[in-house]
Amino acid sequence: MATDRQSDEPLVDVLGSVHSLLLDGPGLEDLLVKLAGMAVKVVEPPASCSVNTRYDGQPHTIVTSDPRAALIDEQQYSLGEGPCLDALNGKVVDVADQASEYRWSRYRESALELGVTASLSFPLIVDDQIIGALNLYGYDRSSSFSEADRERAAAVADHAATTLAFAARAVRQSQLSEQLERALASRSVIDQALGLLMGQQKCDARTAFELLRRHSQNTNRKLRDVAADLITRLTGQAPVDSRTFDLDDDSNGSPSG
Repeated sequence: MATDRQSDEPLVDVLGSVHSLLLDGPGLEDLLVKLAGMAVKVVEPPASCSVNTRYDGQPHTIVTSDPRAALIDEQQYSLGEGPCLDALNGKVVDVADQASEYRWSRYRESALELGVTASLSFPLIVDDQIIGALNLYGYDRSSSFSEADRERAAAVADHAATTLAFAARAVRQSQLSEQLERALASRSVIDQALGLLMGQQKCDARTAFELLRRHSQNTNRKLRDVAADLITRLTGQAPVDSRTFDLDDDSNGSPSG
């Protein structure tokens, strides 16, 4: 009877647990690990879980609830077949009885050797894009996953998809920020070099920029590097990022009342 009560656990309880994880504010990788741990427990009997994705065209496991789940994923990658790979292609894959499952003949033998008796794989989809898969591997099941199991696992998979999407966006945003920072730092060095050239050559900014650009092209070097060398040569000091200056500090030179 305890099993029946757990199987009938309201879906809202699962969603509430996920919401609590979000409020705890762990890092994105930690959150995925906790979601994988949660997915393990929302089915009865408990299974093991993996979350995987594709990177550079190849499947990779991001997090697992235990080492065996990682090994099962790796077997599918090496064989080029299996439920987690089909889920990465957008299919929900329910393996009710691994012993009588012949969709993937080579994986079937490998899965049985690793003790898999049933599995359930969900594609992780955000904005109509498949960004990964959540996989549950059962070892002690006498029958397939129940409808209640599937419903609760699907809810966790939905949240895993959102979390993975946040992680991907965070990486892209971080890369964008780093590129912007490099661009701004380069702009600062180039502007300093232009000021020096304008003073040395008694010319305007456009002419100074053309001189700098021409030297960059003739030497096949980046404009920023040419500018940095010019600053070092003319001042005897390496360039600094002018954005580090405190422009609000007017204590020196401010007219007194």
